Amino acid sequence: MASTTTMQVELVSVERPIWSGEATAVYARTTEGEIGVLPGHAPLLGALAPGWLVRILHADGVEQRVAVHGGFLSVRPDGVSVLAEMAEDAEEIDVARARHALERAGTGTDEETVDARNRALARLRAAGEQI
Repeated sequence: MASTTTMQVELVSVERPIWSGEATAVYARTTEGEIGVLPGHAPLLGALAPGWLVRILHADGVEQRVAVHGGFLSVRPDGVSVLAEMAEDAEEIDVARARHALERAGTGTDEETVDARNRALARLRAAGEQI
C-alpha cells in the first residue's frame, strides 16, 4: 500500500510489463503538455505525446527512464498507470542504433517517417542523449 509520500506506479506495454512498484513521482509528456504527478494528484487520463519518455522516481531514489511509443497515462486516487503501445527501458536502448535510425528517418512528413523519427527521438531522450 502506498504511503502519503509514495504511490503505486505501473508501466506496461502491449508486449510486457516494464515496471511496477512504489514511486515518489512520475513525469511524462502528454498531447496537452508536460505533466508531473506526485502522490495525491487529481485523477486524469492523458494521451502520451509521440517522441518522448516517461521518468519514474522510485521510492528508493532511483530514476527510471523509459522510451514510450503511443499510449496513455492514467492517474487514479491509488496510483498511476502508464499503458504504452511499445516501451523500452533506457538500459535496453542501443544508442548508436537509435542515432542511425534518426538519421535514416530524415525530415519527411509522411506518417511512416514521422513515426520512425519519433521512436528514435524517444529512445535517445530516454538514454539521456543530447539531440
